Amino acid sequence: MGVFGAIEAGGTKFVCGVGTGPDDIVTTRIPTTSPETTVAAAVSWLRAESGGELRAVGIGSFGPVELKRDSPSYGHITSTPKMGWRNFDLAGAVRKALSVPVAFDTDVNASVLGEARWGAARDVENCLYLTVGTGIGGGAILSGRLLHGMTHPEMGHVRIPHDLVRDPFRGNCPYHGDCLEGLASGPALEARWGVSPLELADDHPAWVLEAEYLAYGIANFVCTLSPELVLMGGGVMRRARLFGMVRSELSRLLAGYVARVPEVIAPGLGDRAGVLGALALGLEMKPEQDLGLVHV
Repeated sequence: MGVFGAIEAGGTKFVCGVGTGPDDIVTTRIPTTSPETTVAAAVSWLRAESGGELRAVGIGSFGPVELKRDSPSYGHITSTPKMGWRNFDLAGAVRKALSVPVAFDTDVNASVLGEARWGAARDVENCLYLTVGTGIGGGAILSGRLLHGMTHPEMGHVRIPHDLVRDPFRGNCPYHGDCLEGLASGPALEARWGVSPLELADDHPAWVLEAEYLAYGIANFVCTLSPELVLMGGGVMRRARLFGMVRSELSRLLAGYVARVPEVIAPGLGDRAGVLGALALGLEMKPEQDLGLVHV
């Protein structure tokens, strides 16, 4: 029957997997260096681990990426701040090296797909996944389908209220300054407070501000996308008490306007959501699809 390959392509590491589901997947981590070196290492591992029996590969990638099938840049990482990866044909490079069908989407869309198939979002028709770490990104399933549009959701770059008297930090997004990512990502926390978020005590005022910013972002998504469930992953969300703070602040901001405040919880698959979601992208490819790049 063969096995499926998965690549969760991140800005600091590629998590690669081979298997057919969460019970048999085998994974490895490869540092993200240059495109050529990183892809060569990922392809070599996938080939060896699968014994040459790969049926397809799913890729969930950091972005921005091009997802429109009729674009000559389909499968490329586009305007990323990681200059060496800008305009790199990631999906095409993997397909060419392995000669198998490749499914391609964002890392956060892969994560929400994995959660819908095997994790906390099973049997949930409308779900949002946010990752809060090196950056902030979001993916969504609405009416049972992954959300796409002109490009793909860029939830980390929504604009939120920013009181410069209370928080004079100008934000560190190279494009927008004080968008959600520029104010609430891990690097933003470190730039504002001068230490890694891991070193901030639970009672540090950083977390009150962080919970407020994250809740502002989620309130926007609740009012526009109406998810039943919000999953939050990423390194910053390893601070477990932050979930309760975000839930409380979200309820305050929504102020009783919506009928029900959605649950805000950790991903059921934990750190495996991304690589399992990439595997799900490959599994969902149709038998009639050949070696062309496939967006599912």
